Amino acid sequence: MVRRWQQRVVVAAAATALAAGCKSASAPAQPPPAVTVARPTSESVADYLDFTGNTVAINSVTVVARVEGYLEKIHFTDGARVKKGQLLFTIQEEQYKAQLAQAKAQVLAQKAALWHASTEFARYSDLVKQDAATQTTVDRWQYEKEAAAANLLAAEAQVEIAKLNLSYTEVRAPFDGRAGRHLVDTGALVGSMGQQTSLVEVDQIEPLYVYFTIDERDLLRIVQRRPAPPAEPVEEGTIPFFFGLLDEDGHPHEGRLDFASVSVAPTTGTLQVRGTYPNQDSRVLPGLFVRVRVHALQKRDALLVPGDAISFDQQGEYVLVVDDKNVVERRAVKTGQQVGDALVVNDGLRADDRVIVEGILQAIPGREVSPHAADAVAPKAPAADSPAG
Repeated sequence: MVRRWQQRVVVAAAATALAAGCKSASAPAQPPPAVTVARPTSESVADYLDFTGNTVAINSVTVVARVEGYLEKIHFTDGARVKKGQLLFTIQEEQYKAQLAQAKAQVLAQKAALWHASTEFARYSDLVKQDAATQTTVDRWQYEKEAAAANLLAAEAQVEIAKLNLSYTEVRAPFDGRAGRHLVDTGALVGSMGQQTSLVEVDQIEPLYVYFTIDERDLLRIVQRRPAPPAEPVEEGTIPFFFGLLDEDGHPHEGRLDFASVSVAPTTGTLQVRGTYPNQDSRVLPGLFVRVRVHALQKRDALLVPGDAISFDQQGEYVLVVDDKNVVERRAVKTGQQVGDALVVNDGLRADDRVIVEGILQAIPGREVSPHAADAVAPKAPAADSPAG
């Protein structure tokens, strides 16, 4: 009984194995996975460099009291826009009006002294010719005349000084800008003991400066690529730059570079560069952190591939290409800047390579695939309000 049962088990197992073998032999092979390929597009692009910088007021002045006195009145609202020459503060004027009147009176006195000395000098000059006066007397009146003339000049200068001191009692805005908060209250004594009392800070933010630094490596790249001498020096203000704030996409604000430091700072290895931004709506304030982008002046031909075709692993950036035998190959590349939805490939690709743009997950290096050509891949242009992308 046991032996018959064992024989049946062996026969059943053999039959099952035979059936499975026949089934596997008759099953068709799986076709290679389908992928979409596209050739890199060639375009003329301008390289760019990205930096970090900050905004600075083009003019920033702390207005101080230039004469001593009590602050009588404040003529502006804290944070308001001010025009050049606009009255900001008034310091008590009575003392300086009196000093001006005193100086004018001194001028009249010196004019009288000069007239008297001139008259006496003329009189004794005639008398000495008649031997009716001594030469010593004539010399003394000549001295008196010249001294009176000098004193008159000094008195007139005191009048000008008194006028200046009186004008300093009216503190005015040095330029168009925005005033900060007043630093001294009405009734306080300012300018005492010859000290300059700060009254308010005024910033001019139309236009606005943007400062950033270029490190030594990027600076050498720029020097190697630009013509010598440069066709458009920075000082001419014709080289554009773009920047964006922390809460903005891209670099929507455009300005012009107008200054570059004459030497690299040896402690940091950087070169300071400055640009000017019109800031006509005054939306950008001083002291903000900005992302700066500067484009190269000359364009170059470059190969572009869709950004989705670029992959990353521990060895770096790469793309998957299909050779003439439809076998997938991993190709290491070096990418550059982004142009719309595409990336510039600086090294690793040829114009006739077939790059896998869809179906990357099904493509395995060394395996065969079924490639299908995609429509012409053209990078989308940056938005109109973001010229730098």
